Amino acid sequence: MAATSQPATAGLGTALARLLSETRALVSDFAQLAVLDARRAAIRLAWILGAVLIAAVLVVTAWMGFVAAGIVFAWGHGASWPVALAVAALLNLVAAGALGWFTLKLAKELPFTALLRQLRGETPEPPQ
Repeated sequence: MAATSQPATAGLGTALARLLSETRALVSDFAQLAVLDARRAAIRLAWILGAVLIAAVLVVTAWMGFVAAGIVFAWGHGASWPVALAVAALLNLVAAGALGWFTLKLAKELPFTALLRQLRGETPEPPQ
């Protein structure tokens, strides 16, 4: 009679080794997915920043065209070149000052102040 060999039953060590191997493969797959996703996000961010830069150049060009048109309009209605240029420069300075004031107003509240206040256990500030 031929001896029949029965398949060896998997022990606890084998099961733990397989679990560890599968876990390592799963973590590796998630890490690779995260790297690919980060690469894709970086490329999209570069495209977005490039588009914003081009749009900013176009907006500045349009603004310069409007200022030039205003200067030519004022000169055509009897204003001298120096007065027309001074008025355009003054309007640009006023607009820059308004944007600077708006920026300072935004910069007074630092990012994550509510989160930091919550983590420190401080009471929230009343709404303004």
